Amino acid sequence: MELALHSGMHVTRRAMRRMIASGRRMMELQIQFGYGMMDHSRYFVETWGGGTVILSPRDLTPDQLERLSREITTSVNGKVLLDPQFYLPNADHERLTSHTFWPSRYSTKDFWSGPKVRELIRKLLDLNIKLGSEAIILPGLFAEKIDEDWLARQILLINEAHGLTTLPLFITVALGERAVRSDTEVEDILAAAEDWDAGGIYLVCEHPGDDYLVKDPTWLANVLDLVAGLRLKNKKVLVGYCNHQMLALACVGANWIASGTWMNVRSFSPDKFRNDYDEEIKQRATWYYCPQVLSEYKIPFLDIAKKQGILARMTPPKSLGSQHADLIFSGVQPSVVGWTEQSAFRHYLQCLWSQVRTAHRDTFDETADFYERGLDSAEILLTELHRSGVRGQMRDFLEVIDVNRAALSVIRTNRGPMLRRKWSSL
Repeated sequence: MELALHSGMHVTRRAMRRMIASGRRMMELQIQFGYGMMDHSRYFVETWGGGTVILSPRDLTPDQLERLSREITTSVNGKVLLDPQFYLPNADHERLTSHTFWPSRYSTKDFWSGPKVRELIRKLLDLNIKLGSEAIILPGLFAEKIDEDWLARQILLINEAHGLTTLPLFITVALGERAVRSDTEVEDILAAAEDWDAGGIYLVCEHPGDDYLVKDPTWLANVLDLVAGLRLKNKKVLVGYCNHQMLALACVGANWIASGTWMNVRSFSPDKFRNDYDEEIKQRATWYYCPQVLSEYKIPFLDIAKKQGILARMTPPKSLGSQHADLIFSGVQPSVVGWTEQSAFRHYLQCLWSQVRTAHRDTFDETADFYERGLDSAEILLTELHRSGVRGQMRDFLEVIDVNRAALSVIRTNRGPMLRRKWSSL
């Protein structure tokens, strides 16, 4: 039996077991907690025999934080991290600001030049200890532009934490879309990271134009370049708020990506931390993730696939471990089988978990070639689906395949030589 990767590529289950037993490093998926995800988090940690949940103060009350962390960490190999979500110090989201670590009043001058930043760090460290976190994610401000003030605050936050904990430190790097697009500012971050006395980076990047799948090749190339540069500096990198487009991060040695259920935990937007943010999508639709083509489809388009005799081509490989979509392929018209939102979310995350774990190969070239062949395979089937009228609309990967190819090409040119030499030690 074969284990499907992203776009029709496969690795045998036996090879997968050998890879795990040998201790070969894999990129891994963490759960990015979001609205309504308590049951999902418990389910996946139990199903996967372990896993890490990145807890969200914005989506959990203080009591829920403690309860969920206790349930996760008492499961076999269950771990938690806490995202402080201090991206916007003036954020007014009610749940987020209800936590005791959040400053009651924030003034840029008073906060960064006085004892309040130290108080924030101490409270966060205390909370992480109470939750049983496996590492400390230090706060970091959302940066629309990388300037001297932002860089100085990064160092200040790290310095305040040193000597107060023996847990590994991850510093948050939260970037606006304009900062990500700037080659100069990416270089500034990489130069500054030399002096960051933290072993890990928690990277979150705003998608341009609120795109779910990013259509800007410069943005994606710069995210890949930033992660590659950090990994080559021996920093562990956890990239938050990801969807399946970011499987490309395996090609630059990312350690972890994190994803969740709703779009707002699969793509980062600072607006979700404001009180007037619309909690979830008003017109909720159930989407089926087809891992062979890295695309998602509304159920009526699966009806079209059935009418056109092509639905079987969209069946997820059994080796991905998801039985959550079996109803869709039971022979009945997909729109009448009562496929649920819960099943859709669990199918997506189960497939992505399997894809992530097999994306990292023994060498840089093998990893990049494996990923690129997957894009080629996806394109062939997507073209066939389009001819039959089966389209993923805003979640159709055919729109961004060339974006990912272009970004990978830049990495091959600019980072390939160093990644080839250092791949085994990343």
